[in-house]
Amino acid sequence: MAGPITHVDGGTITNAKGFSAGGTYVGIKTYSEDKMDMGILLSETPCAVAGVFTKSSLVSPSVTVNRETIAAGGSVRGLVVNSGIANAGVGEQGYIDAKEMGAVAAARLGVKPEEVLVFSTGVIGVELPMSLIKQGVDQIQLSESGGNKLARAMMTTDTRTKEAAVTVNVGGGAINICGVAKGSGMIHPNMATMLCFVATDAAVTQNFLRSILPDIADATLNMLTIDGDTSTNDSLVVLANASAGNNPIANGSADAEIFKEALTEVLIQLTRQLAQDGEGASRLLVAKVSGARNTSDARLAAKTIASSLLVKSALYGADPNWGRLIMALGRSGAETIESKINLYINGVCIMESGKPVPFHRDAVVALMRTDEVTFGVNLNLSDGQATAWGCDLTEEYVVINSAYTT
Repeated sequence: MAGPITHVDGGTITNAKGFSAGGTYVGIKTYSEDKMDMGILLSETPCAVAGVFTKSSLVSPSVTVNRETIAAGGSVRGLVVNSGIANAGVGEQGYIDAKEMGAVAAARLGVKPEEVLVFSTGVIGVELPMSLIKQGVDQIQLSESGGNKLARAMMTTDTRTKEAAVTVNVGGGAINICGVAKGSGMIHPNMATMLCFVATDAAVTQNFLRSILPDIADATLNMLTIDGDTSTNDSLVVLANASAGNNPIANGSADAEIFKEALTEVLIQLTRQLAQDGEGASRLLVAKVSGARNTSDARLAAKTIASSLLVKSALYGADPNWGRLIMALGRSGAETIESKINLYINGVCIMESGKPVPFHRDAVVALMRTDEVTFGVNLNLSDGQATAWGCDLTEEYVVINSAYTT
């Protein structure tokens, strides 16, 4: 029997069997105690791999290299990542450096260059310091408890790591699906701006993994918005090394749905953590839309609410100005009929069938001062539903981004 999905307290990417990781500081970022700026993930055995990347037309060469690696169809053994410099906007040298970074990591790990994915994140328009990169690769110590170090090595303006792990029983026994992510700003639903690595010890066919990942990304990371901007480096990859020994999961197999549910749950948890740590954020914004004409409309409506600067500002001020929700719905592109709309703030109905509902303002203000605020919308048209995640807009966001490179 499959399921249930169990969350692992304190879990990280190396909770998946057969994976080790590590991180170090080499000086790519300015120094502070416990800071890291390079990390590696390694699987003991070859992995099936799938990836989803930024939709920006201007991309980091690391994205180009990884797209080429995944398109070649082979297995992957691991990845290397640096933070502090994005290796974007630097011309042909960026591609040369990305390839070299992968080759250096492969030599360190004793695998082929085409078995290593390469990631960078940070300031655009600066070349990678390859001497520091090489030094970092050599000094990283890998361990089965090193997932947190990898998560720390990915951080830029993040204030905390993002890590999640679940276990679930499938036909051949228990499997683990575990991940780490980074991202705090320059995040919008267009392959949301971040790096996200997921490792699983499940036996999963590569075709199955690649067939399900885009839809799962659309329901999770692509429903995340912080500030309306999309990066040059956005990447989500999943590695599956089959160490759990389960019967291989493929399209149409008995365990396909539970695997998809478990992978989705990991990415939801990471998405929520990314939203909670948005630059300058003080509150998590959750936009839940139901009753839409279809899923596409529900996603449009939810993302528009979560990304509205006016809604985000109202959340920061704990202002129950629900007219801003109506405004966002109206411009979202989703089909709406005013006389059918119900609105809720943390479960309190403020509009029903298109008409205002009297509510105790001070009570709703108090609800909006909690750490997590849900704006609920029922369009009452059909059964389309979606959830988007974001955060409030604070003065601190401007402070952070007004001095990002200075």
